[in-house]
Amino acid sequence: MTESKAGTAPKPAKELLALNPKQETEFKKKVQEAKKNKSSKGGHLAPGVVYVGHLPHGLFEPQLKSYFEQFGKVLRLRLSRSKKTGGSKGYAFIEFDCDEVAKIVAETMNNYLMGERLIKCHIVAPDKVHEKLFLNSQREFKRPSFPAVARYNKTHTEEEVTKMKDKLLRKEAKLRKRLAAHGIDYDFPGFASQVPPKKKSSDSMDASSCSDGPTPVCTPSVLERRKSTVLDDDVDDEIILKMPPVGMDDERSSEEEEEGDDSEGEEAAAVDAE
Repeated sequence: MTESKAGTAPKPAKELLALNPKQETEFKKKVQEAKKNKSSKGGHLAPGVVYVGHLPHGLFEPQLKSYFEQFGKVLRLRLSRSKKTGGSKGYAFIEFDCDEVAKIVAETMNNYLMGERLIKCHIVAPDKVHEKLFLNSQREFKRPSFPAVARYNKTHTEEEVTKMKDKLLRKEAKLRKRLAAHGIDYDFPGFASQVPPKKKSSDSMDASSCSDGPTPVCTPSVLERRKSTVLDDDVDDEIILKMPPVGMDDERSSEEEEEGDDSEGEEAAAVDAE
């Protein structure tokens, strides 16, 4: 897949090639020698696939193709992209018309500094090249209209949230049944522990009576509680000590004296009788 932009033309090879002059001349000599050897032998040029990894951000199909076409003819190029977001995964596969050129490119560009990153290149063996590796590589890339990030950040209604919650709980219940069927005794909290429990009617009444909202529930019991609290607030918090009256203390002391005299008289009478 290719992502082309209007009005952008490929730059000349000398501007794109970032090798120093010595390495550039050596590389060109190697490529020419490899092509001459293939043509002199009279054999058909076998294509070679190069894996390029650790790519910097901002390099897409047009930039990669224009850069690697300096080394030789690029038959196919595939940049790995995310199916959900459409962004680059940081690695690509490039197929050259000659396998010798692909080997030279892999040796030269391995650990090469590009955009503050050391790119990794190595040759892919022909038996490890999957038949669907370059599937849809010639098709123009189109970004997804509704990527996963937008789907995740979408505002959901209450009905959608309840549906998703019920779906998760059903899946979890099926998983627990499967574990039990296989004889696995494994208990885990799961999504059910995160669902808040339903409040009872008594709890709702207590919550409504104790709520400090602008419009509390006005029931007879609540009104009585409010009246009692108002009456309690009006009472002063003074401490009153209740002392017994003085007359009562005098009467109690006189009664005790009379009882003492009677006991003394009874003791004297008992002595006389003896």
